[in-house]
Amino acid sequence: MRDQLSNLVFSTEKGALCPACKESVDHCVCDQLADQERLSSLDGVVRIRRETAGRKGKGVTTISGVPLAEKALKDLAKKLKQQCGTGGSLKDGIIEIQGDHREKLKQLLEQQGFTVKLAGG
Repeated sequence: MRDQLSNLVFSTEKGALCPACKESVDHCVCDQLADQERLSSLDGVVRIRRETAGRKGKGVTTISGVPLAEKALKDLAKKLKQQCGTGGSLKDGIIEIQGDHREKLKQLLEQQGFTVKLAGG
């Protein structure tokens, strides 16, 4: 019981603490470690697929397996959304672009030097 109550959440010296690494929130390395782990698990092939599941029939093009860090991935997502003229988002390392833009995205990513596969139907 004493161990459960001894988890420090806030310190006057450091401020708020990250529960995972016990460092101050300003010096937390959890995001960097998660990003490195995600990058190490990739095989170097970017996969583009069209999904409609859970979206009330609306089609979304998803791009997964892009071997870039989180900040570079956000910049790439922004650029691809602008090229397609649609909205989208970045969730858990997967870029979602509204609509079916598989062929255009394949060309754009191949121009940037990525190995691209069209996956799914």
